[in-house]
Amino acid sequence: MKVAVAIPCYKVKTHIQSVIAGIGSEVHTIYVVDDCCPEQSGNFVLANNHDERVKVLFHKENQGVGGAIVTAYKQAIEDNIDIVVKVDGDGQMDPSLIPHFVDPIIQGRADYTKGSRFFTLESLASMPFVRKFGNASLSFINKVSSGYWNVMDPTNGYTAIHAQALKLMPLDKLSRRYFFESDMLFRLGTLRAVVQDIPMDAVYGDEVSNLSVKKVLVDFPPLYFKAFFKRVFYNYFLRDFNGASMELVLALVLMLFGAFWGSSHWVDSIVSGEEASTGTVMLAVLPIIMGFQLLLSAIDHDMTHVPSKPLQCWFSGAKKK
Repeated sequence: MKVAVAIPCYKVKTHIQSVIAGIGSEVHTIYVVDDCCPEQSGNFVLANNHDERVKVLFHKENQGVGGAIVTAYKQAIEDNIDIVVKVDGDGQMDPSLIPHFVDPIIQGRADYTKGSRFFTLESLASMPFVRKFGNASLSFINKVSSGYWNVMDPTNGYTAIHAQALKLMPLDKLSRRYFFESDMLFRLGTLRAVVQDIPMDAVYGDEVSNLSVKKVLVDFPPLYFKAFFKRVFYNYFLRDFNGASMELVLALVLMLFGAFWGSSHWVDSIVSGEEASTGTVMLAVLPIIMGFQLLLSAIDHDMTHVPSKPLQCWFSGAKKK
C-alpha cells in the first residue's frame, strides 16, 4: 500500500524541515500544504528540502488546518494513495510512530486511526491541567455526538485514514478550522467506519496553541449538538429504524407528557391552594421514569453498536492478514 503524509503548514518554518527529515522510508509521498503561511513555509521547503517524496501545495488564502488537510486528501486521491497520515508541522508529533498508525489499516482492522494521549498515566502527568480537563470534557461530548464511545482525545490531530473512507467522505463539507478532527469523527460515524485509538505521549514545546478557551467553550458546543442530532436522525430514522429508534420516540413522548402534565397541575395547585392528588402526581412521575428508562436503553444500544467492520472490507474486499 502507498502511504502518504500530509503536513499543514502555518507558522512552522522553524520546525518543518526536522519533521520531514524524521519521516521514514515506509512513506511514499509527503504533502506539504502552505496554508497562506506568513513565513512562506512552502517556499522555504522548496528551497531547502532535497527529499524527492515532497510535494508542496499552496493556498492563496488561509483556510485553516481542516482546509489544508482537505487539499492534501484530494491530491492523495488523485495520486492513488492508499493511506494518508496527518502530521502537524510544529514538531509535536513523532514521525517514527507512523507505522503504528498505518498497521491497523493495512491489516484491515480499521479505516481511521488517531492518536490518544490518555493511555498512560505518565503521558497524562505531562499534560497541563487545563488541557487535561478540557480534553477529557471534549472526549465525553464527542462520544455522544459521534457515536464512537471507544475513542478518547477527539482533538488529537495525529491521524491516518484509508483511501476508501476518503472517497466516501463529503470532503467539501468538512469543517475547515479547529473543529476539523471532531467533524471527521462525526462524518466517519455516519459512514459506519471503524476508528481505533493509537497510544502516544503528549509532547509540548514552546509553541502557543491557537486553540483558545473561547473556541472550546463557545464555538464547539453548538457544533457538537448539531452533529449529535444529525447523527441520531441519519442512523436511527433515515437509514435505519430499529428498537432504539422506537425507544427514543417513546422516551421523548413519555417524558414530555409527564413534564407537561406535572407542570400544568403544579401551577393549578398553586393557584387553587389545593394539593394535587396522589394519582395526579403519579401520572406525572411514572411517564418520566419510564421515558428515562427507555432513554437509557437507547443509549446502551448506541454504546454497544460502535462500528466494527471496516469500510475497506465492504467496498474493497480487503482481507485481514
